[in-house]
Amino acid sequence: MALEDKKLIEMYRLMMRIRTFEERVLKEISSGVVPRGGAHLYSGEEAVAVGACANLRTDDYITSTHRGHGHLIAKGARTDLMMAELFGKETGYNKGRGGSMHITVPELGILGASGIVAGMIPVAAGAGLSAKMRESDQVTICFLGDGATNSGRFHESVNLASCWDLPVVYVIENNLYAESTRITDVCRVADLSERAGSYGIPGESVDGNDVLAVYEKVGEAVARARKGAGPSLIECKTYRRHGHFIGDPQTYKSKGEIEEWSGKDPIPAFRKKLVGMGVVTEKDAEAIEKEMASELDRAVKFAVESPFPGPEDLVKDVYA
Repeated sequence: MALEDKKLIEMYRLMMRIRTFEERVLKEISSGVVPRGGAHLYSGEEAVAVGACANLRTDDYITSTHRGHGHLIAKGARTDLMMAELFGKETGYNKGRGGSMHITVPELGILGASGIVAGMIPVAAGAGLSAKMRESDQVTICFLGDGATNSGRFHESVNLASCWDLPVVYVIENNLYAESTRITDVCRVADLSERAGSYGIPGESVDGNDVLAVYEKVGEAVARARKGAGPSLIECKTYRRHGHFIGDPQTYKSKGEIEEWSGKDPIPAFRKKLVGMGVVTEKDAEAIEKEMASELDRAVKFAVESPFPGPEDLVKDVYA
């Protein structure tokens, strides 16, 4: 699938924005600058979010997970407003109420993330049903982890989406671990995409560290959903560079495994490909890295200088 140079460069920029955001979040939380909470970092999985969301329009939807910063940025969320949200500030996307795991941006089609594993999978089916009832051609991408595929919410939601031909694309980010439980210990199929057969829908597995491969396969599924042909299941095989949470010692991973996957890092691989294609030079790529570092400096400054919500705001935006 041929892409214009401009789009390829934007995909690289987005991957760098996600990585730079996550590494800066790690720094700010580890140093105690962020006043509360923790985070589940997306570093290493950037190709999935960027490749998938590159197929969507602004009015299309995504549902996210506890490891969702990358999904939000790939769908167009601003790093300064996200950083302010993590800092618990009034200027954050959700006025500091959502924190890292629950950012919602309806105007960008971001229906929210959830700290509950598989919690947003039924919401994706609801979004798909809404689009079908309104006879729009909007599509929902439902991001979920490998561990979520063992949840009843997953099976019930995908089965319903199949029966009703809902325009939902289920994108499994198989990073091998659900917290510290290896997927091979709790699932007997080698490819999670095989589970699609249980629901009579297409399923494919793809190299989740190859942004162009993800873009192509998810693009086919999005086009199918947009035509009214129903849901698909795409498994993206990838790896998280950090632990389940900031501070996780990762004693359940072997040194060899970590080294092996470090050599498959999606960002250097895509950068090398773009340079080889003549789309960018090494100098161009370095300029993008500096641009992202400066952007995150400004984002942190914005978050630090923003006010906390006042006590009088405690019951605002709360439904009773």
